Amino acid sequence: MVTHIVMIKFKTETPKDKILEIKRDLEELVDSIDELKFMEVGLNFANSDRAMDLVLTAKFDDKDGLKVYANAPSHLKVKDKIKEYGEYTKVVDYINE
Repeated sequence: MVTHIVMIKFKTETPKDKILEIKRDLEELVDSIDELKFMEVGLNFANSDRAMDLVLTAKFDDKDGLKVYANAPSHLKVKDKIKEYGEYTKVVDYINE
């Protein structure tokens, strides 16, 4: 199994409703991409300079599933929104052993 974790820091001027919209859009990807086996999206509540605003954890059977997800039109649409409102992102992909 492959785990894909993304953390997003939004621009300070990003409205809360846009962040909630992106969260919802990410959660709905599990319904449109068969290779996506699990998706959990959380919003940060910690008040720390090093804190990110949103984290997602996604799981796939293998690297090929992650590749399909990465190029899926529904994912690319959400990714464009993240690029518009995000300041930066961090990602970790690993194989569960």
